[in-house]
Amino acid sequence: MAKSRRIHLINPRADTFATRPLFFGKALYSPVAGLLAVAALIPEEEYEIILTDENIEPIDFDLKVDMVGISAMTSYVNRGYEIADAFRAQGIPVIMGGVHVSYLPEEALKHADAVVVGEAELLMDKILDDLRHHRLKGIYKAETLHSMIGMPNPRQGLLKSNRYINKGFVQTSRGCHHGCLFCAEPTMYGLRFRYRPVEDIIAEIEHIEERVILLNDADFFGTPKRAMDVMKAFKGRGLQWQAAVNSRDAHDERLLELAAESGCFMLSIGFESISKQTLRNVHKLQNNPDSYHELVEKLHRYGIMVLGLFMYGFEGDESSVFEETLKFNINAKFDMCGYSLLTPYPGTITWFEMMRKKQLVSFDWDKYDQSHIVFKPGGLSADQLYSGYLDTYDGFYTVSSMLRRFPWDGSRNRANWTVYNAFFRKGGVVTRDYDLLVAKSTPEPEFAAMPPLMPQKAAWRELVLGTREVE
Repeated sequence: MAKSRRIHLINPRADTFATRPLFFGKALYSPVAGLLAVAALIPEEEYEIILTDENIEPIDFDLKVDMVGISAMTSYVNRGYEIADAFRAQGIPVIMGGVHVSYLPEEALKHADAVVVGEAELLMDKILDDLRHHRLKGIYKAETLHSMIGMPNPRQGLLKSNRYINKGFVQTSRGCHHGCLFCAEPTMYGLRFRYRPVEDIIAEIEHIEERVILLNDADFFGTPKRAMDVMKAFKGRGLQWQAAVNSRDAHDERLLELAAESGCFMLSIGFESISKQTLRNVHKLQNNPDSYHELVEKLHRYGIMVLGLFMYGFEGDESSVFEETLKFNINAKFDMCGYSLLTPYPGTITWFEMMRKKQLVSFDWDKYDQSHIVFKPGGLSADQLYSGYLDTYDGFYTVSSMLRRFPWDGSRNRANWTVYNAFFRKGGVVTRDYDLLVAKSTPEPEFAAMPPLMPQKAAWRELVLGTREVE
């Protein structure tokens, strides 16, 4: 039976090294896991789904469809708006979703017919019913959080898998226990964990037929017993997997033993800073810089690569932070390091603090990608932050540094190590042009950001509401 309707799901182009096809026409990561999950909510027998990732292919604006769905993060939401405007000019209804528009739905409604705020699983039936009756319009907000029970498998068959190195994304949980001020998790989902049934996770892995898996959780080790249950189910399946975890629980030998036995080859950890005071200031309380070196050595003993994430631009950062961090990272033999600039994403606690202090300079969303300076740094000049950020990146990925950090002893997979270092070395910095990296001043946005979930902490609630009143 012919399908009566067509829906075009689009991921706009993002200027990041992880999503650009830098080597052999392949990107390091596929950014469309969320859209594959959305596609799974749409009845296959009724709708034909076309999926376009603009990072690897052009958008067909002449395609005849009944609806366009666009998912966009802050750094490429402007491109998402351009795409939405182009389709709406043809009379095609457009709906937008994602973290940015969940905080700024009124802004998105200037470009889209409808906006999804929160998790689509709770809203798709209503959206499709309104589409059928030609009344798709306004804000569709999920008033609760999805339990992750009974979720359908993502439509992996829509993915052009030959264009990505990492494309087997699997989400085992949603949520995070940590209230880092610069992160969207506390105000997007609250400090709450939800878990997908282990048998459903295994069914999804068998369904997607990928043996290299990226666990798309905010903090896979966040509830250790739960993580152990999942890893026990992974054992004996021939998987290779990677995940983001917190530094405190990554010390747990029980977790690491199971991780190694079940196929873990890399863990991504947000170390952020080597300053204890800085970590306290941003509520990254689970991190202890005194144990970073030990943790890297421990993970290496289990054959696990470490992707260390560090951030510059925190209040109190001094000019010495760049050289000290670089030396520490090389001496500790981090396998890879991702260096970023503090970015006050709309709706985070850091955003509201900087709005209150009038510290934000640019509201050009294209620059909100952790690779541009959009605010007045507290302890450094923009010049120091610019040069220190670039010097650290260049220093860590010099040939001498790579030779020193290379796993000569064979404790980690050398091919994986080489591929990841090649991508980071070639594309880790978006621009070296000072006039581009240091964003120009712009007017404040027309609409005030508002969290989908109000923060639980009273002081944070007061900050959010107080800033909104000022605006």
